[in-house]
Amino acid sequence: MANPKRKHSHSRSRKVRAARRQPAISLHECPRCGASGRPHTVCDNCGHYRGREVVAKDEF
Repeated sequence: MANPKRKHSHSRSRKVRAARRQPAISLHECPRCGASGRPHTVCDNCGHYRGREVVAKDEF
């Protein structure tokens, strides 16, 4: 198996790691209750998605 002739410098190693990092999670605000959460998912706070109730939540 081939081996590298010289060791990678610290800056080159960090460049590789920077390209592999996870992207930042985008958040959106629920139009019904105003809570923030992931886009295109059911709201954890009120249980609504696209204007209709998907998960029944008790409202206080």
